[in-house]
Amino acid sequence: MKSVLFIDCCIRREESRSKKLAEHFLANLEKEQGYTIESLCLMDEALTFFSDGFFSQREALLQNGVLQHPRFRYAHQFAKADKIVIAAPFWDLSFPALLKVYIENISVDGITFHADEKGLTGLCKADNMVYFTTRGGIYEGTDMEMGSVYLQAMSKFFGIEQYTCIAAEGLDLGIRPAEEILQEAMRKAEEIAKSF
Repeated sequence: MKSVLFIDCCIRREESRSKKLAEHFLANLEKEQGYTIESLCLMDEALTFFSDGFFSQREALLQNGVLQHPRFRYAHQFAKADKIVIAAPFWDLSFPALLKVYIENISVDGITFHADEKGLTGLCKADNMVYFTTRGGIYEGTDMEMGSVYLQAMSKFFGIEQYTCIAAEGLDLGIRPAEEILQEAMRKAEEIAKSF
């Protein structure tokens, strides 16, 4: 059984179009069999950004090689997954800050990556990461879209070889029906699920 970690940063929860897109993919993935899906809803987690004592504690733990501390549970969970699925809406040219806080917490030298005089080495088990997002406007291929660009770089940083972004764009422009655009993205998601 391959383990899939679904990282849900869809702030609007069940009303989120990004979540609907990701859940469609996961439903198709389950049909393929051989997958166990573990969901992590970031809105339900007590994630903390690095400040004051929280940052100092992290530095002390890393300096002493205490990688089994509970605060590194997200990093261990991420590192052990066979596949990664992330869903988040397009906000402020990237994604909600909550996802960045999560990434800050999983970026742990000795768990998800290693840095030495030779450079950086990704330590994650996953070989594939897919990112689902929805955008009101059209930003693909422009210098205004930083969310997918960032996640693709992080995927490489963690040692995950394959990265795919499935985006439904132009949902709020009124040029085409939003549901039609979302259905197109869902069909792409179905194709990715077949080879995931």
